Amino acid sequence: MNSSLPFESLFSFVSESLHERDLAVILRREEQPIEGTPFYFERRRFVEKSHRPGEISLFSLPRRREKEERKKEKREKDETVRHHLSSLQCFCFDCLIKVSTVAMYRTAASRARALKGSLSRSLRPARYASSSAVATSSSSSSPGFFSWLTGGSSSSLNSLDMPLQGVSLPPPLADLVEPSKLKITTLPNGLKIASEMSPNPAASIGLYVDCGSIYEAPYFHGATHLLERMAFKSTRNRSHLRLVREIEAIGGNTSASASREQMSYTIDALKTYVPEMVEVLIDSVRNPAFLDWEVNEELRKMKLEIAELAKNPMGLLMEAVHSAGYSGALANPLYAPESALDRLNGELLEEFMAENFTAARMVLAASGVEHEELLKVVEPLTSDLPNVPRQAEPKSQYTGGDFRQHTGGEVIMTDLLSLNKCATHFALAFEVPGWNNEKEAVIATVLQMLMGGGGSFSAGGPGKGMHSWLYLRILNEYQQVQSCTAFSSIFNNTGLFGIYGCSSPEFAAKAIELAAKEMKDVAGGKVNQKHLDRAKAATKSAVLMNLESRMIAAEDIGRQILTYGERKPVEQFLKTVDGLTLKDITDFTSKIISKPLTMGSFGDVLSVPSYDTISSKFS
Repeated sequence: MNSSLPFESLFSFVSESLHERDLAVILRREEQPIEGTPFYFERRRFVEKSHRPGEISLFSLPRRREKEERKKEKREKDETVRHHLSSLQCFCFDCLIKVSTVAMYRTAASRARALKGSLSRSLRPARYASSSAVATSSSSSSPGFFSWLTGGSSSSLNSLDMPLQGVSLPPPLADLVEPSKLKITTLPNGLKIASEMSPNPAASIGLYVDCGSIYEAPYFHGATHLLERMAFKSTRNRSHLRLVREIEAIGGNTSASASREQMSYTIDALKTYVPEMVEVLIDSVRNPAFLDWEVNEELRKMKLEIAELAKNPMGLLMEAVHSAGYSGALANPLYAPESALDRLNGELLEEFMAENFTAARMVLAASGVEHEELLKVVEPLTSDLPNVPRQAEPKSQYTGGDFRQHTGGEVIMTDLLSLNKCATHFALAFEVPGWNNEKEAVIATVLQMLMGGGGSFSAGGPGKGMHSWLYLRILNEYQQVQSCTAFSSIFNNTGLFGIYGCSSPEFAAKAIELAAKEMKDVAGGKVNQKHLDRAKAATKSAVLMNLESRMIAAEDIGRQILTYGERKPVEQFLKTVDGLTLKDITDFTSKIISKPLTMGSFGDVLSVPSYDTISSKFS
């Protein structure tokens, strides 16, 4: 009997560590515990512990003498357990540590009943049904508790390197997978359909419209902002609830955005749902219902969004420099002005869409879809769109200008808005060529990456701007500057390039002077080849990483076709970037700072120098 003590004692040690609730399940399932086994003592202790007055216990209450004998017996058994545990090898202790996890406790509890009989017969010859166990020598011991718990002596499984019978593996992918060529089809009404195939199991489809805030007449101001928020709402064919349920059923993801020149509606889902994706997308764009309660709800949200704009000084100044720097279409606000919110309604949106959402100004672009399959679905749904000649883009003239909004001096800083009001935010911008002048637009992109910048609280590291021009020369040198970063906003025929900054009010004049000085230093040729090479590598990396996204790839197809009438290969862009020299950067910067300055300031602007003073810094 002594030879069985290590195994029984070890199980007693583990069972005492089990969760009380799991142990209760084990003990309640015991119908007739065998006297003298660990389960017998554990069940008796459990029943005595849970017995309450008025209930009938399965065991009679022990006498004091019997209780003392059991305590003595338990102490002797504990000493025996400790003696045998100390003789176990180190790997046994590793297994015991694993037993402490909750998952294994509960597994042990669920299997304890099955082990009831084997525990009391641990010395008897084991009887197995598996052939692997029969092959073992008669002198080998029973697999035991640790084998069951940790799988240490479980039967060996087939190696994963061995092929499975009846399963044919697909051919492996080639080392280099060539992307499919872009295919473009123009329907008789002028709508363009473009797609490229990819090995991904998902697809992105977008409908891009040559219609933005520059096409808004004064009566329509704010229409594109409201259209963006009304995307994928109720249509004439389905309610908003049904639309949402259908998109969820295919695991789709939708989005809409409005810019100054274009609008986009996109949907992303698995390739097997391409017909459903196209139908939902086109129905949402062509047949919006503009229900009164949905329009009113979005107008209420727009009011909150406009109020929140004051908490984003950089976004507010980006709007301001467009309004101050241009006369004409690009001066139109991207966000609906508060004065227009009471005028916007469903009828006005229908009128605006009928005038601007024509077939010749639309491109349906897809990434990850076979072109022929896309044509079969799209053509019947869009062939009846009106064939109206494409409208010429409204004219815009760059003039330069100054915008200032003083929000107060001493403010108790209780929130982000108060913090923004007591600081001084500024932006200095100049006109740059648009995307129709491809090389100079690429130079502006590389120049923005070269100057870089960021916030003074940036964590640093690759991509954080720690090695960029503005970070090294301003943010690292002047603690009063909270933020300083370069920005660009490029359109088809024109654009803006400049520097945004934020500092304490008493340092505002110096911060603006520093920003102007850095642009003049770049124009004066103080940038070295190391800075340029880093900026070129970062630009190419950012473009290539973005194009790995299906939705960005589809957007790139749609927007390029709206701008150029075709999609230029990314290799052409990379080749242009590689060909840039220090002279290109110097000449380009000198050219743009010779144009009129556009300046904007927000917050505590009392210390901001006059427009003429700052403009003279670039002479």
